[in-house]
Amino acid sequence: MGNTYVPILGMMAVAAVLALGGLGASWIIGPHRFNRAKLDEYECGIEPSPHPRGGGRFPVRFYLVAMSFIVFDIEVIFLYPWAANFTSLGLFGTVAMMGFLALITVPYIYEWRRGVLDWD
Repeated sequence: MGNTYVPILGMMAVAAVLALGGLGASWIIGPHRFNRAKLDEYECGIEPSPHPRGGGRFPVRFYLVAMSFIVFDIEVIFLYPWAANFTSLGLFGTVAMMGFLALITVPYIYEWRRGVLDWD
């Protein structure tokens, strides 16, 4: 029983050595020239300011765009296998997919009404 896990443990050890070795080599070999732009904070493409509007909160629009990405990404993940096996799934698969698409329509309508899809 213990012998069956030896190859897995060996691969984990090799992966850990490669990962840590790569990090260590880049830290030793890489240049250490820091400037203001490299040390400056960066998040979501917004320039940091000393006194952000709204107490440092990001606009809700960023989160809505992220939510729309996740919704459509999950939709594609489920639609592709369904389309590949459409004939073998029959009526059950069609009804299940129509239910899924009905559930996906709810966040889509929410985002549409919030104006996420309007690019100014």
